Amino acid sequence: MWKNGLKLIGFLFRQEKNTRLQTKMIKVSSGERITKLTVQVADTQEKRDKGLMFVGKLPENEGMLFVFSEKTNVGFWMKNTLIPLSIAFLDTDGKILKILDMVPCIEDECPIYDPELSYHYAIEVNLGWFEKNQIKAGDFVKLD
Repeated sequence: MWKNGLKLIGFLFRQEKNTRLQTKMIKVSSGERITKLTVQVADTQEKRDKGLMFVGKLPENEGMLFVFSEKTNVGFWMKNTLIPLSIAFLDTDGKILKILDMVPCIEDECPIYDPELSYHYAIEVNLGWFEKNQIKAGDFVKLD
């Protein structure tokens, strides 16, 4: 009985660990200026679908990096997202292609924020973070 209980606890712990998001430090280059950002990595469909839903507060220099296995052109929505966000869409090399601002939505139908381009990565941060840090389209994110 005790041995089976340990197996169950171990199984449950492993399951929780596998759903936990990896955190990494990335650097955004804007001219000579480098800005560091800590991101949670959403690299599976399940993690990307959840995104920052139900997050009540995001620390100032933190965000979420959405990683797609190939280029995509899907839009983002703010369903069940409680905080306003800015999102940057990046190409395969980490070049910022476009930045959009998004507002929270707890309604049944939420607007889609469509970048109208293909991208490989997206980064969500607190609303205005890119502007505050003078980061714009054409700047680069070092992702490794």
